[in-house]
Amino acid sequence: MNLSTPAPGFRVAALYRFCRLERFEEIRAPLAAFCCSHGIKGTLLLAAEGINGTVAGTGEAISELIAYLETIPEIAGLEVKYSDAAEMPFHRMKVRLKREIVTMGVEGIDPLASVGAYVEPSDWNALISDPATILIDTRNDYEVAIGTFSGAVDPLTKSFRDFPGWVEDHRSELEGRKVAMFCTGGIRCEKATAYVKSIGIDEVFHLKGGILKYLEEVPAEDSMWEGECFVFDERVSVSHGLVEGEAELCRACRRPLRPDEKESPHYQAGVSCPHCYEVRSDEDRERYAERHRQVELAKRRGNSRHIGS
Repeated sequence: MNLSTPAPGFRVAALYRFCRLERFEEIRAPLAAFCCSHGIKGTLLLAAEGINGTVAGTGEAISELIAYLETIPEIAGLEVKYSDAAEMPFHRMKVRLKREIVTMGVEGIDPLASVGAYVEPSDWNALISDPATILIDTRNDYEVAIGTFSGAVDPLTKSFRDFPGWVEDHRSELEGRKVAMFCTGGIRCEKATAYVKSIGIDEVFHLKGGILKYLEEVPAEDSMWEGECFVFDERVSVSHGLVEGEAELCRACRRPLRPDEKESPHYQAGVSCPHCYEVRSDEDRERYAERHRQVELAKRRGNSRHIGS
């Protein structure tokens, strides 16, 4: 996307870079101050292995943030995906120090040392249409539920920490195949492909720039993507062209809901959905209903930062 063209609302930047960032602790305070002074909100994670996060602000503010980050030698060369939001999709700005910028929990996995082959969005359809290719969605089950690539294997993971165990359990099915993996913005696949290669599987590929880049660049009429792509902000999902999708977040269990799931008798805005109705009590739902009333009241008063939101 062309950053020089003003866009209505807010510019959203999903960014990451694996790098040797030994001084990540000292970067935190000035980075947080920069974001806050420019009206930027979202979350950035810093660790010895690099930076990861999604932030939003005016087009000018986001341009200045990326320029600022590029002045940090270790971080220069960021992978960034841009999209737009009609309203600010975050409530606050957080810069956090972590052990990993995407948590797999396996020691010694280093995407800077070994990683799968990058595949451009324009070449992705050919790879995943090859019968010799096994296609794996590395995201968690609630993300996969609202959209994925045609023919993709869903590992049904609740957390990325579960992914290595799933690979070990299905190792015999992967050996001797082309293994293609994808995720939202590309970062999770950096570690996923590094891990799969570390156990001796050689033909490993991943979608460069992730689903977001694919939806941005590949025309809908040529696309093998089905549904919408979950994003970790108040937009909930995006579709082809990175336009905001129709999914909605259940405020009780935080699961994304497809439009058809909102037709369920167990769905009540802010209170319950088909995924959580049976595991919540009437007392829980009463509490959620009161919270929802307070959130709606705050919105009508022009205070979108009500604590319950």
